Amino acid sequence: MIENISHAGRVLATLLRTTYHDQGIKFFTPDEYSQQLAYMNRPEGYVIQPHVHNAVMRQVEFTKEVLFIKSGKVRVDFYDDDQNYLESRILNPGDVILLAFGGHGFEMLEASEIIEVKQGPYAGDADKTRFEPVSFQQLIVKD
Repeated sequence: MIENISHAGRVLATLLRTTYHDQGIKFFTPDEYSQQLAYMNRPEGYVIQPHVHNAVMRQVEFTKEVLFIKSGKVRVDFYDDDQNYLESRILNPGDVILLAFGGHGFEMLEASEIIEVKQGPYAGDADKTRFEPVSFQQLIVKD
């Protein structure tokens, strides 16, 4: 299953559940994203021709993160750009999420291992603005 979490016509995140299955290659992100998320399913013997990547100048304005849930259970809370809470999702082992826009926070519902991929270099405190999470009573969790 693939799900885009959107608000006001803008995709905040793309969630690729571990149950997703298709043939070939499928990109889930638009070309203009600085991080691309794709799924690939190839048969035995399929060859991807060896290649190198060329130096291409790119301008990155916003950090996009990709999280791979290796183990455990994680709740991700979505916020708009004004730090208003919108909704939540539960992430399980094997789920992958690309966080594109808006705000987000996480709570580990079980001990969890997460692999994160995002643009670098890390800009420290200039990279993000932290704010208080929504209270537990306000959560809208969609599974």
